[in-house]
Order: sequence, then structure tokens, then C-alpha cells
Amino acid sequence: QVQLVESGGGSVQPGGFLTLSCTVSGLTFNWYDMSWYRQAPGKERDLVASISTDAGTTNYVESVKGRFTISRDNAKNAIYLHMAGLKREGTAVYYCNARFALSIWTSDIYWGQGTQVTVSS
Repeated sequence: QVQLVESGGGSVQPGGFLTLSCTVSGLTFNWYDMSWYRQAPGKERDLVASISTDAGTTNYVESVKGRFTISRDNAKNAIYLHMAGLKREGTAVYYCNARFALSIWTSDIYWGQGTQVTVSS
């Protein structure tokens, strides 16, 4: 059974920092590209950051570049999202995502249950 479990969410003031963690079990972790997504109230789920299997490549949505850092520890089957300079628009449920390309047409994809981040004074 594949499980992705996020933790580390909470309430923080604007300008503050928070680190999210996602622990993965039930799959060969170092085969999977990993990502963080977020979904704000009333909006679609959007990609925030992604990291390749060997951590050699990372990508960020423009709005978080320079403030967020994604990392992974393949020995611990975990990824992290270090968030600094949080803004009110960062309030959302943050989801961990695992993706393995089975072919050019299909991928094996798993989601965590999400963790709430609230940025408010």
C-alpha cells in the first residue's frame, strides 16, 4: 500500500517560515520524481516545486523562486519544502506528489492527504 504522509503545516505570520515534510512508503522512492502542489480555497491545485529522482534538477513556480526550497532524502524516503518569506497568498493545503513515468503516455501518480498552511497576522 502506497502512502504519502505530509506534516509540518500550521499557522504562521506573513514573512515567517515553515518546513513541510512528506514521508513515502510502499514504492521504490528513488524511482519517483517528487513535487509539492498547493490548493487555495476556491482555486485549482497548482504545482509549487518539483525535484528529480537524484535531486539534480529542481523547478519552482515563479511566485516562490528565491523563497522556497525543495529537497529530498532518498535514504529516508522523504521530501521537504522549506518555505521562507511566506505571504498571505501562500495560504493553502499543500500536497505531496510522487510520479513515475511508465511510458511517454502514462505515469504512476500518488498523492498525499495534504497539510494546511495558513499565513495570517
